[in-house]
Parts: sequence; structure tokens; C-alpha cells
Amino acid sequence: MLALSGLKVLDFSTLLPGPFATLMLAEAGAEVTRIERPGGEDMRRFPPFKGGTSAPYAVLNAGKTVVEIDLKDPDARARLEPMIREADVLVEQFRPGVMDRLGLGWDDCRAINPRLVYCSISGYGASGPRAQEAGHDLNYVARAGLLALSPGTPDAPTVPPALVADIAGGTMPAVINILLALRRRDLTGEGCRIDVSMADGVFAFGWYALAEGHATGRFPGAGENELAGGLPRYAVYATADDRFLAVGALEEKFWRIFCDAIALDARFRDDRATPRETRAEVSRIVRGRTAADWEGLFAPLDCCVTVVATFEEALADPHFKARGVQDALVMLPDGSTLPAAAVPIVPALRLPRNRARKAP
Repeated sequence: MLALSGLKVLDFSTLLPGPFATLMLAEAGAEVTRIERPGGEDMRRFPPFKGGTSAPYAVLNAGKTVVEIDLKDPDARARLEPMIREADVLVEQFRPGVMDRLGLGWDDCRAINPRLVYCSISGYGASGPRAQEAGHDLNYVARAGLLALSPGTPDAPTVPPALVADIAGGTMPAVINILLALRRRDLTGEGCRIDVSMADGVFAFGWYALAEGHATGRFPGAGENELAGGLPRYAVYATADDRFLAVGALEEKFWRIFCDAIALDARFRDDRATPRETRAEVSRIVRGRTAADWEGLFAPLDCCVTVVATFEEALADPHFKARGVQDALVMLPDGSTLPAAAVPIVPALRLPRNRARKAP
């Protein structure tokens, strides 16, 4: 039996943070019912499509049931009350106050079901001056200061490759706090409200910069934090064939191996003393050989140096194949399949990978 077997979840969320959270609950055995507006939520219209179904929507909502309800309809609450009464968890992702205006806020739902764990996910949380401010992932990482650590250059600004605020600031805190609330309910018999702010969650990723700033009185600027471009030994370098080498040789023992391997002159080996000069010299050397050359050189050395892989290369990697990262499948309405979203739940605690999850 899975840990969340028998748990009933009502999911009013849209797009990524909430649906990914309820996907994780579903993978652990929960019964998730999505409440979507007539015609379905916006993610249903996100490309690419396979067999007429949005692939992003399918992988985020596999294994769930969908009920379409117009929440503005006068009869909506009457239809939802029996579901709320039976639910263990409710997840919503509207702007603060919207569910209250619909008669489905925390106080309304608690009156129906005192054992309900009610999780609200929003950009800036349910309170504070920015509570009603619109935003997306990029806005939250910008507002919380994280993007300033590595924004690129004025000529080439950088867009982060990961949706840090959505997943790490929204999905993960939602799941963690839902599980904690369910455990507390086991002890007290009472549900509670969870207020997840995606922007608040971003600050967890600024832990090093925050510690540095509070300790020294000066917070790091662009490219100054040691783990965000400040150290040549923890950086990305271009190769001769316009690919990239990720150097993560933080510890001195790894840095020495790396320096020996590329024959770095002794003048540049103290990268904290001469960061600019060291970076320029390492860049020059790495640029002189192809990614394949460097991969062959570093493979036996075990010093935290890796060629930046494409997704195709990563999926073909024997290690990730052996780990079964993409073994689970989603079955689309036309009978075709897609690899399921990579959910970070260990195999022993989730649905079997050989059991296809049906897309709504």
C-alpha cells in the first residue's frame, strides 16, 4: 500500500506549481480530482500536442480525474460541498481573495470540513503589500534578488533555465507543508490553512548570498557569489566546438587535479587571489580543445568536471537509464504514450513505473 492511499485531494490549481504538487501526491497514492472551468484550464492549450492532447498538460495531470465546473455559477458551491466534505486536502492557486469571493475560502471550507488541509499557492502570499501583484517565475526570482546573482551581461541578459519559483518555491513547499499538516492532523484531528508564497520560497536558494551579506555587511553583486560565477573553479567554459564544460572543482583536491590535467600555470592556480586572470587563462585553454577531447581526458580523473549534456544525451546516458528516470509512461486519450514527468519520489513510495498513468 502506498503512503497516501485513500487520501482525497481537490485540485483547483492551474498551469505548473499546483498541478505538479498534486501530481506528486497522486504518484504517492492519493486520489486527485481536478476542478477546471468549462473547456478546461489554460495548460490544455499549451503546445506541443500529441494526438490532439497538450503534452505539458498530460504529463502534469496524469492519473487525475477532471470535473468541469463554472465556479461563478450560483449552483457551483452546492455541487462542490459534498466533495469538500469528503476531501482531505484542497489545493488552490488563485490570487488571494478569489476563493473567498466564490464562497470557497478557508473559513467557508473549514465550516464544511474541519479536518481539511487547505493549501493556497500564490506569487507573493496571502498577505503583504505585493499580495495582489501579478507575476510569473521570472518576476519572482527577480523580485527576491536571486536573478541579480547571475543576470548575464547588459549585452546578453540571462533567462534562468529552471522554473525555480514555480517548482522549488511553489510545488515543493506545497507538498512538504501538506504532508506536515496531514501529520499534525493525525495528532490533533484538525485541518489547517497553508499559505505558500512562490517568491518567499526563492529565498531558500539565496542562502549563501544571504549568509555572506549578513556576515560581512555587503551582499554579493552579479557574478560575485562563489557559487554564482565568483570562482573560476566553479564555472562554465566554452570548448573549441562551441559546447561547454561545467567545472565544479570546489574542493582543493579536485581543483589541483583539474589544474594538473589542463596544465594550468602555477601563477593562476590560486583562483581566489587572481580570479579574473585565472578565469581568462582557463577559458583560453578549454577553448583550445573540443568537448569530446575534454570528456575523454576528465572521465577517469573524478574531479567534478562534466561536459554540458543536451536533453537527448542525458536521456541516453546509461546511468539515468539504469535509474529509470523516464520509465513511467502517460497514456493519452488516443492510446499513444509519453514518458511521465520526472517526479522526485523514490520507487518504493510511488506507483509502479510499469503502470501507465492515464491523462485526463
